[in-house]
Formats: sequence, structure tokens, C-alpha cells
Amino acid sequence: MAQTSQAKAQTMRAVALDQFGGPETLKIQNVPVPEIDAHEVLIRVEAAGVGVWDPFEREGGFVEMMGIKPKFPYVLGSDGAGTIAAVGDSVNRFKEGDRVYAAELANPKGGFYAQYAAVKAENVSLIPGHLSIEAAAVLPSDGLTALTGLEKVLGLKSGESLMVFGASGGLGHLALQLAKRLGAKVFAIASGDDGVQLAKKLGADSVVDGRSDDFLNAAREFAREGIDAALVTAGGETANRALLAIRKGGRVAYPNGVMPEPSAPDGVKIQAYDGEVSPALIDRLNALIDAGPFEVHVDQTFPLEEAGKAQQALTEHHLGKIALRIE
Repeated sequence: MAQTSQAKAQTMRAVALDQFGGPETLKIQNVPVPEIDAHEVLIRVEAAGVGVWDPFEREGGFVEMMGIKPKFPYVLGSDGAGTIAAVGDSVNRFKEGDRVYAAELANPKGGFYAQYAAVKAENVSLIPGHLSIEAAAVLPSDGLTALTGLEKVLGLKSGESLMVFGASGGLGHLALQLAKRLGAKVFAIASGDDGVQLAKKLGADSVVDGRSDDFLNAAREFAREGIDAALVTAGGETANRALLAIRKGGRVAYPNGVMPEPSAPDGVKIQAYDGEVSPALIDRLNALIDAGPFEVHVDQTFPLEEAGKAQQALTEHHLGKIALRIE
């Protein structure tokens, strides 16, 4: 498949690794623009999401876990948004110039920390709602993981009560809003005064600061018979204590990668899961976002050259998500 004249036979700027390792491996390089196959699209990337899993990938964790033989220079970034620059011969859902977002983990053709990315068309979508390009870029992996947990794993029903532990974080603040769209009553445990304010703004029915001592009493006050379900986005003693508020027969879900893994009290089902990416799930996420005001909170945006600082920011207190701006 020939590329557009804009991208053909060009190199691009990317944060590319010559070896796996620490933040010092994140370097700007000129690398070839990836070529697309019949079922792929080429995206001119304008913004990329910085995921909490990116340092794990930078250190080689994903290729080892997935049994992939890495190709260097290796470009990070599993989430991004921008404009379609070229479409493969078998692609009829998109055209050049479409504004899109996409997710692809450990893409062998390179990730979104770059000016261009070649992505399977099934992992691409037109940008929903009125999201900015940065908001669209950080949305897909965490948005789809949140929705998988709420609908497929927890089977959340309208009228049920849900605890979101980590409700001011990247996945949690999206899960909070999606759960409200699904008709749930949401008890949010956020981090810090700013996190509490964000969770209130996003529509949680009750919010407490996870750093306080009274969150368990507040949870039991919220649902005297016990909360029906919980989505847990961070592990540790506080999470385990919060889960004491889940009723007997209730259920808990947490994404794989949450460490330490949470544990639920006797009589409560707990399940780890992986987020999914499929056209049907992306369409479902878009429909829920389009149903009303929806905020994808971007706490900080860094230029591509400061990818190391962006990953460092992941380890510091922040709300929502962090983005890279690709110039």
C-alpha cells in the first residue's frame, strides 16, 4: 500500500529505545515512517497518552510477558490521537483527514511516542463527543479497561451501588462517569482534596478521601446493606480495608497490573481481568461518552522531548491522565 506523498519515504521524530531500561533510554531519534498493510491506517499523531504501564514496557516487561521478539529502535506508546494520513487497501471505515484516536499495545510497528503510527483499523475510532486531541489520546486503554470491568466482569446493573477505589486516577475517573451512565450509584474513594473535588464534579453520589480514616464508615453509611460491587484501580492495605464495605455476595474487579493485588473478604467474589479492544467495545464506549457531558481529565501535557519527565510525573500525585504533545 503506497503512503500519501506527505509521509512517503520520510523519516519521523520519535522517542525510540535502543535497549530496554530506565528513563535514560528515552531519546529522540529519527526513524522511518512505518508502512501500512491492507488492514491498517497511518495516523499522523498529534498527542499520545502516557500510561502507568509505559515504564513497564520501557523496561521490557511487555515483550517478555507476551513472548514478543522486540525490534529496535523500539517506539513506546499504546494510546494516541491525530489525523488519518493514509489508509490500507482493505480499509473502508476511514479516509484521509479523519480525526481519530486509537489503542494498540506493544505494536510491532511502533507506538504513539512518534509523529506517525501504523495501527490496525479495528483499533481505531473517530473521536467521540467534543474531546480535545489530548483528551482523545489518553482515553482508549483506560476507557476500554474501565468499561470491560464494569459491564463484562462486574455485570453492573442500573440501580446498583458501586465503589470506585482510585476515583480521581486515570482509569478511576473514567469508570466513575461510565458507571453513572449505566445507572449506578457511585461511592468514590479519591486521593487528596483535589481528587475529592474532581470526583464530585464528575457526578459521584458520595466521595471520600482515601487518606482519611473515616472512609469505611462513610461507605457503610452510603449503603447500609453493603455496596454491591467495586472496581479497584490501586492496591494496598487501604484498598483491602475499603472492600470490607462490600456486601456478602458482592463482587470486585481489578485490572491486571494493580499491585499489590487486592483481597476481598469472605463471601465476596474478586476477579482480575485485562482490558479489551474491539470495534464493538469502542463503539459502546463512544456511545456512552456521546450520551452527555463527559470529561477526560488531562492533568499535565508534556512535549515529546520531555517523555522522561512525563513518565516521572506518573509517580507523583496527579489527577486523571498525562499526555505527550507531538509537534
